Formats: sequence, structure tokens, C-alpha cells
Amino acid sequence: MDWCVLSLLLLMLGKHGLCQQEEVCSKSAITSCKDCITSGPFCSWCKELNFTKGGEQEAARCETRAKLMARGCKREEIISPQNTEEIKQQDPLSKSSGSTEPVQMTPQKIDLKLRPGLPHKFKVSFKRAEGYPVDLYYLMDLSYSMKDDLANVKRLGGNLFDALNKITKDAKIGFGAFVDKTVLPYTNTNEEKLKKPCDESEAQCQAAFGYRHVLSMTPSRDVFRQKVAEQYISGNLDSPEGSLDAMMQAAVCGDKIGWRNSSTRLIVLATDAGFHMAGDGKLAGILEPNDELCHMTGNLYEKSNDMDYPSVGQLAMQLEKNNIQPIFAVTENVNNVYKELTKMIPKSVVGVLSSDSNNVVQLIESAYNNLTSKVTVTHDILPDNVRVEYLALCEHRINEGPNKGVCDQVQAEKEISFEVTVTVDKCMEEEKSFTISPLGIKDKLTVTISTNCECQCNDPEGSNHIHCNSTGSITCGICKCNQGFVGQFCNCAVGTKDESSLRATCRRQNGTECEGRGDCVCGACQCHTTEQGTSYHGKYCECDDEHCEKYDNKLCAGIGKCNCGQCRCDPGYQGSACQCKVSDEGCRTSDGSICYGRGNCECNQCKCKGGYQGPQCKDCSGCPSACLTKLSCISCLSLSKSKENCINVCNNTISEYKKVEKFNLQSKECNQKDSEGCWIKFKLEQLTGMDNYNAEILTKRECPEPPNVIAIIAGSLAAVAVIGILLLMLVKLLIHMKDLKEFKKFENEKKKSKWANADNPLFQNPTTTVANPLFTGE
Repeated sequence: MDWCVLSLLLLMLGKHGLCQQEEVCSKSAITSCKDCITSGPFCSWCKELNFTKGGEQEAARCETRAKLMARGCKREEIISPQNTEEIKQQDPLSKSSGSTEPVQMTPQKIDLKLRPGLPHKFKVSFKRAEGYPVDLYYLMDLSYSMKDDLANVKRLGGNLFDALNKITKDAKIGFGAFVDKTVLPYTNTNEEKLKKPCDESEAQCQAAFGYRHVLSMTPSRDVFRQKVAEQYISGNLDSPEGSLDAMMQAAVCGDKIGWRNSSTRLIVLATDAGFHMAGDGKLAGILEPNDELCHMTGNLYEKSNDMDYPSVGQLAMQLEKNNIQPIFAVTENVNNVYKELTKMIPKSVVGVLSSDSNNVVQLIESAYNNLTSKVTVTHDILPDNVRVEYLALCEHRINEGPNKGVCDQVQAEKEISFEVTVTVDKCMEEEKSFTISPLGIKDKLTVTISTNCECQCNDPEGSNHIHCNSTGSITCGICKCNQGFVGQFCNCAVGTKDESSLRATCRRQNGTECEGRGDCVCGACQCHTTEQGTSYHGKYCECDDEHCEKYDNKLCAGIGKCNCGQCRCDPGYQGSACQCKVSDEGCRTSDGSICYGRGNCECNQCKCKGGYQGPQCKDCSGCPSACLTKLSCISCLSLSKSKENCINVCNNTISEYKKVEKFNLQSKECNQKDSEGCWIKFKLEQLTGMDNYNAEILTKRECPEPPNVIAIIAGSLAAVAVIGILLLMLVKLLIHMKDLKEFKKFENEKKKSKWANADNPLFQNPTTTVANPLFTGE
């Protein structure tokens, strides 16, 4: 059996046979036909009059088509919008590439009107035309390590044309070269090194550059060989090259490169090194991100030193946008690097060059065959809430996920098909569109989507329909009441009353109207029926008789009735689900009480109160100690002669008490201080009940002797005096030690002094001699 026929048979079985999906309508808060059809793809609406009974909610009109028909709704009264498809353009596939532009994919335009949640399938056909034009741009690394490779490319230029002519008679080829950014640390920026970055021994070496476009697309073998022959090797410092920069410019500068509109576009990247990518430009202080625009001036990339390298994602997006398929012709040492790169760039392939690029022609021919024999159909950016899946209907199908359809080993002139499934999740206010295309090929299918979210009910005209008590109109089987009327059939006249105040009486504690289980009719709740056929009840329809506790998978154990969520048990039974017989044998204590009066007996087990624990509520491990809580009462009873004097303090918690010289009770002894600071000893015996005790109190209290005030004062004064004397003696000792130290210092300085005879400049002689100036001596 032919494979395609088998696939078609399997698809038919999936749609109509064993794999048919069960139709389910998941609905909630349905008040109109539109609410119904947007709640699920299989929900249908019955517009038939009188389909719902009095008091039944209109949401009953919303169900699957089968269930509505089972309830008696006629087929023609059921509203269930379906998907519609209209092919706007469907040019036939071309047999071969001729003078006109070939058509390789059909249809070209399709309009879909879809119901939310309901998948729609259609087919897309593809056939690769024989002799389809090919544009090949040879992008070569001209760093110094590629010297031998450049010589071989010059020699093999003619062979490259021959290989292209085997593929198609309409082939063009272009040439470009790259090295790296001409700034540190990528390239030596010494002026002489920029002019000649090669070794001194290299006679022919061109100046350093980032990317240069050498030759636009040409069909001339001689022009290609001539331009390639004019190229010389260059150089840089680091190993990775600016190959992504060059590929980006080759992709976005279509006018410069000469890409044709209808051709298979190929970029052959020949290199023996890795590549720089976005972020590496920071090493040279280049922070401006790549803008993915063309910046070619005089065939040179003028923004090479101003913009960072592109990211792999940016490059992949531009290659896909411009339908360019890269072939990475690389040496063995970087083969794994570029294999990882091909995983991120759609419709790309890598081949291993020999050390001198001698096998470049065979590599390109093999890579082209691999690219063209593999057809990948996918889409561009989808509108919000739209999902698209693909199923390839071909012999060699490759599963690469639901977002693309892939066929391998597709020969020219062989027609293949892809099944496309489109699903819209929500209603859209306006038309949206997206395109489907084979990667690397210009042909596109434009899909325009709108949603079908409206009910076409063809309602009878007039605002006073008899079904609505002549006070309302029909909207998809439901009454829409005129002003001043409300109710399921518009039979309640609001009159002078405010409608909002009438509806307020149907809300409990300002909550939902009739708890969402009924309709407010003339200020009173008219309750709906439940799914099991019973009715909600209560003033606000708050009660139902179907949601009580179950026991043994039976409502109220089957021996009681459910009323408003509570089980009302038959005589002789009890429990929240009527699961127990009435009995208190397991709750009886040794004193004949039930749970010591500290709990209730339910299902023959004690349900204790106030922290008491089972099985019979005897002990309370988490309660405060009675020795502390009853201390005030015991102190009062111990000092008082009558129990009546302590009524307010004891609060009737002590039934009986005795003052004894020796304890008779077997309970725990309490030893506490009373309000006078005396130690009082007593014992408590808990009786039946929550807070009921008998007490025994020792007559003798232990009161400590009062302190001797005189001795305390005398001792304090003596201590102060002793401390004062000691401090004075300490100060005197410190002063004496300081004086002693100064005296010793003076003695040492005195010994070191040397004395000599000299006149004291401050001394004045007490004798004064006066001479007579007139005395001549005669």
C-alpha cells in the first residue's frame, strides 16, 4: 500500500474512528449563548423556547450537542459555531524554473475563522522546482593562517562555477573577505603593522580590515577569478575572527551583495578559526550593541570599530528573515564549534575543509545537496493566544517538535505535503495574521485569523414577545425584559420600586444574588434545581440536600437525611454522618459519670473539652497547674474562719475544704507562698466537672523571721567607714611613692652636675667709686 494512502487512512481513523476525542463541555457562570460557546470548543447552546423549566437556570441550555439532543432539543435549534476556511490564493506548483518566478509552495493566502479552542487543520504542498536560481556568496577568512587556502580558491574558481552549473543553469556567485576589528586586542594598532600586518618576509600583504565586500553577484566566471586573484592575505593578533560581523553585513546589505528576489541564497563561510560574538567588543571598549543594519561605505564595513559583534540569535534572525542558508566550510580543529553553531542557526550545515581548502568545491556541492534535500516548514512570530503545529506527510519525516514540519531526502520535482493545525485559545477583537514558509525559500503562506465568538440565533423581531409575557424580547431563547420588568419570563413588574433594592433583598450579607443558585424574582429567590434533580432551598437558596458527610460511601450512612448540609439521624443513631449507634458505655468512668463531666459522649467515645485528653477526659496535661490557679482561694480559706468570706475569691470552685495537721488525700502536695509571704501547704482533689475540687490545708504555716534592722544599719555604716579609711591610705601611699620617685631623680641629676669658677652676670658690686671731674691732681 502506498505510504501516503496509509497515512490518510490513519488520519481518518484518528478523526472518526478509534482515536476520536470524547466531547466534554466544561462550563461555569453561563448566562448567555456567547458565554456558552466561549467556555469550550464542544459546548453548544439550545435556543429552543421552553427548553428550561420554571426556576431552572438558563445554563442548562449549554451542553454538548449529544446531551442537548438527548434532552429533547431539536438539531436545528442548536447553536454551535464551527471553523471556516477560505483559500484566497492558490497558484499551482511549478514544474521547473523558467522565465517566470517558480511557485514551490501552495496555497499562498488563506483566511480562517476559528472558534476558540477548536483546532483547524489544512494542508500545505511543496515541490522544489528543477533548476531554481542559486546565489552563492563566498565569504573567506583572509587572516595569515589562510594563506594556502586563498591560493587554492584562486586556482579552483572555475571548478566552483562548474559545480554550480551542475545544480542549476541560473547561478551567480559573489565574493567577500574578513579578518577582524582593527583595534587592540584583536589587531596590532602600530601604524606600520596596520598597513602590513603579515610577517616581514611576506611581500604581498594587504592592510588590516574588518570586512570587505569584493564582488557582487555575477554570472561571469572570468570576473570572479579576476577579483579573487586580486586578493592578498592580511593578519591580526588573536585566534577568533570577526566572521559574525561579516555574515551580518552580507545578510542585511542585499543591494550591495546583489541577492536576487527569487533564488536560493547561500553564504559559504571559509575559515580555520572560531568567531567573536556579542560581548567580546568590551575587550576593546566597544559598548554599542550591533544594530543589525547595513553600514557599507566603499565596500568596507565602516562601523566595524564602533559596534560590538552581533549575537548568534541576531545573526540567525537576519539569515532567516532574508532566506539565506549558511554553509560553514571549516577545518577539523574548529569543526565541533561550528557544529554547535548550526544547532542555533536554522537551515545551516557544516563541512570539514582540508588544511589547504583543496576540497572546497566538493564540500559546497555536498552541503548544497544536504540543505536542499531537507525541507523545513515553520512560521514567524505568532499572534497572542494562537498555537500552530505541523505534521509532515512524507516518507522520510523527521520529528523536531510540533513547531516545525521536517522532511528529509526530498528530490527535485517531488511533491510533499504538511498538515498544519491552528488553534485559537481566546476570542480576538480584530484580525491577526502570520506567515508559514519553508526555511531558506522565498515562498510564503499568509494565514489571516479571525474568531467566531458570536451566536447567530436569528431571533424573532419585536420587543413584546408572548413567550416573555409580552413584556420582553427573545435573545437566543432567553427573555430580555423591557424596562420595569424582571424575571425568567418577565412576569414581575417592578413598578415604582427600585430594581436594585429588590435585588438587594436576594443577597445574604451583601453576597451573591441567591448564592448563584437561583433567580431573584420580585425580591424573592426562585431556586434552581440541582444536577441530581432536587431543588436548592432556603431564603437565599443557600441550602441543598446533596452535600452532607458520607460514611461507607453513603450519604449520612444511609440511616439519616441530609438537610442543608447537616445529617439528621434516625432514632438510635448519632454522629456527623449518622455512623454510630447511641451508647455511652465507653464513656462511663469509675465514679459513674460521663467523661468525668469534662466532655461529651459521641459515638461511644469521649470528645473532651478545654484541653482534657482521652480516653475519658481525666487529665489535662496542657492546663495551668491548680496549685497556682487556686492559691488565692486557699490563702483566703486558710486565714478565714468561714467559707462564705471567700466566695468571690473561690468562685465556687472548692466544694469542700478542711484544715488538718496531717494530709489524708493521696493527690499531689502544693507548697506555695501566700500574700503575707508565708509558705502554705495544701492538697487538691479534682471532682467530676470542669473546675471542681476538694481541698486539705495544713494548719501551720511557715513564716520566715523579719530582718534585724539595727544590725543591718550598723553593719552598713561600719563597712562605709572601713572603705573610706582604706581609700585614704591608698591615696597617701600613692602620693608618697610619687614624691620618693621625684627625690631620687633630683639626686641623680645633682651627681651628674659639674661646677666651675665664673662670674655671676647677675651680681652687682656694693662699692661705688665717684671721681671729681674738676680735680687736676695738683
